[in-house]
Amino acid sequence: MSILSVYHQSTPDTPNKVLTHAEDIAATLAEQGVRFEQREPAARIRPGTAQAEVIAALGGQVEALGAGVVEVLSIGPEHAQKDEIRAGLLDERRHAGSDLRFFVSGRGLLNLRIGEYVYALVGERGDVVSVPAGTAQWFDMGEQPNLVLVRVFESELARKVELTGDEGSRAFPGLDDTF
Repeated sequence: MSILSVYHQSTPDTPNKVLTHAEDIAATLAEQGVRFEQREPAARIRPGTAQAEVIAALGGQVEALGAGVVEVLSIGPEHAQKDEIRAGLLDERRHAGSDLRFFVSGRGLLNLRIGEYVYALVGERGDVVSVPAGTAQWFDMGEQPNLVLVRVFESELARKVELTGDEGSRAFPGLDDTF
């Protein structure tokens, strides 16, 4: 079940609201220019599957997400570099262009800092989230990741990352703290 928790920056330990209905999540994120929808993945794909195999298994579903540069994060709990990958994703960043995330398998926690609020979305299989360019964000896949996530950037330039250097993201709950 997808969960959206909305926090004020001053109270990272207590959400102002918690939403679990897809329609409510979509409406709340739409107010911030973020698109949320759900699509059934074309195939069941195990975490750890190589990028080319993920794209092939999804068939035309990846192209239907939009044209651009495709990146796949496919990682299971046995991955040798899971801790390093997780640590890098926890740094707050902005991308030069918009990016779209399609949760194909497993779950992850996408945090978006917009204005004075943090929108923390636990995304699960079938969730699609489109994040506008320049949105401050960080991602947590948990201590024991089990995730296949397809990301589509509008261009190679859109993938360009700018780390914000803001350590405030560390004060908010991680994926393992959400349940």
